[in-house]
Amino acid sequence: MPSAANVLLYAAIAGLVLYKVVYQQIRGTLLNLRTLVTTPLLLTAVGGYLTLKALPGASAAELGLLGADLLVLAGLGVLRSTTTTLTERDGTTFQKGSAVTVGLWVLTVAVRIGVVALGTALGVTGPLTSASIALSLGVSIAVQNATTYRRTQRRGLPLAGRRAAVSR
Repeated sequence: MPSAANVLLYAAIAGLVLYKVVYQQIRGTLLNLRTLVTTPLLLTAVGGYLTLKALPGASAAELGLLGADLLVLAGLGVLRSTTTTLTERDGTTFQKGSAVTVGLWVLTVAVRIGVVALGTALGVTGPLTSASIALSLGVSIAVQNATTYRRTQRRGLPLAGRRAAVSR
């Protein structure tokens, strides 16, 4: 049974992902390096910390599920990026998601829930599965944003904050 602090942490992560990522992608948002890096970095750092804490008691089956989860969610990150439109606006790139983007977000959540369900069905129910939620989402969003960044570079679209971040 997760502690109250863990439940609050997972609720905060869900709220952050829903607003900062899904809602903003559907509404459309101006991109800069900060918007592409901050959320996935935060999620991956918190998730990495929680995952590392759970690793000592993890079974080989849990590690296998985590590896499969990370690979599938990274792949979904690439797909989500390809469903957004990128245009130039106000000196930077404007990204807007589509109905397919929303569908892929639903699939991302379903896959993560499916990993937990599969683990439970196989009797793989250690703490690593729940501890790695933020890591899985952080990696998926990081891959999506890296793919989006690459798309902006290939199309020659501007990205606000690029020079300031590179020169530091």
